[in-house]
Amino acid sequence: MQKSPLSGKARVLVMVEQPLIADVIAFTLNHGVYLTRKALNLDEATVVLDEWHPHLAVIDMDIGGERLVQRLDHVSEGGARIPTLALTRRGDLRTKLAAFEQGVDDIMTIPFSPEELLARVLAITRRSYGQAIQIDPVIRLGDIEIDIMQRQVRAGTSEIHLTGLEQSLLYLLVAHAGQIVTRDEILDSLWGVDYVSESNIVDRHVRNLRAKLQNDWRKPRFIATVPGKGYKFIPTFKDPVQTPEPGHAGPRAPGVGATAVTTPAGSSGADPGAAEALPSSVADR
Repeated sequence: MQKSPLSGKARVLVMVEQPLIADVIAFTLNHGVYLTRKALNLDEATVVLDEWHPHLAVIDMDIGGERLVQRLDHVSEGGARIPTLALTRRGDLRTKLAAFEQGVDDIMTIPFSPEELLARVLAITRRSYGQAIQIDPVIRLGDIEIDIMQRQVRAGTSEIHLTGLEQSLLYLLVAHAGQIVTRDEILDSLWGVDYVSESNIVDRHVRNLRAKLQNDWRKPRFIATVPGKGYKFIPTFKDPVQTPEPGHAGPRAPGVGATAVTTPAGSSGADPGAAEALPSSVADR
């Protein structure tokens, strides 16, 4: 049965165990008229259901999602079932069929692309509430604009086209602007926790993205290297960060903590993530 049309912004419960993935989902839904609240487990999700009465739910079936789906049957305003997008790390047909039998509206596997997530949430909203949600395909952060549908980034006068994996990497970093995202976190979020990789696969993809953004790692405008830890998206600004002298902290980006971006001792001046070009089968993902 179709629900009554929404009168304002749709409220979305996001229950995902990995905080980085939950943040990417919330950031991606900024393209639509959605408000989000995040829960890391079933207990937190139950509180959100009781207090906030969401219109939709995006839930991780691998951390107790089956029990949450049962609760979603009669907790929305008016007592009707809450439309649900299920997420799972198991891509087998049996898992997907079981989720549909339990009552979810759609299911997708983790890792996922931001544009597919947005498209599926929009489709569920349209089917459930009989109305299309207007979206703004472009998100602007300072000097950079990201067009999710075109996989395009505009930085100043440059227009850059991204592969699906490059866009997913950019959204992961942008959703945590000013925060360090470790290599292991990037690997788990974009390739999955069971993926066995060569040691520098993350560095190579960051290097490729930086090359497209014309981002010199020694004077980073968008993506900074935090030696020994990972990478950080810098909220954009006009003047690039200057590489500090050894032993001196670098200048801060506006609103960002003072994590120094330094050139490692003994560095030859090459990008730490530099490596040979990716095979086309990987780079075009």
